[in-house]
Amino acid sequence: MACRSGLVSAIIIAAGIAVPAAHGQGVPEPTGIWQTQAGDARVKISKCGGGICGVVVSLREPTDPMTGKPQVDNKNPNPALASRPIIGLPLFSGMHPVAAGKWSGQIYNADDGGTYASSVTVASESTLKVEGCVGALCGGETWTKVGR
Repeated sequence: MACRSGLVSAIIIAAGIAVPAAHGQGVPEPTGIWQTQAGDARVKISKCGGGICGVVVSLREPTDPMTGKPQVDNKNPNPALASRPIIGLPLFSGMHPVAAGKWSGQIYNADDGGTYASSVTVASESTLKVEGCVGALCGGETWTKVGR
């Protein structure tokens, strides 16, 4: 009887572990390649540390028409970073989970060289809400999944 009791306890423990894992599977992951709302860039989101990271992997216009060279981070206020290529540029790293399907942290905006408080929320299997705030002023856009 002691053996069966141990087996029953093991099954109950295993079931308790499996339920949260199965529940977590219902929330889509943000990992994959996402196109920005304007369609001007694609960002690869991957897991990193205990959160997520996002890196620019392609641009609609990868070449700067003024220079004929690859687009660079020329709006960055740090002169040491202003010549780094946009493709490969980390937009966010270490965004941490704050709720099911939602991560929070900082996001870099290459359009103006600013870093903002931000959140990323999985709206569906194919859409992601990316929001950023400066003080009380917030804005956001919807990104569309284009690949894994």
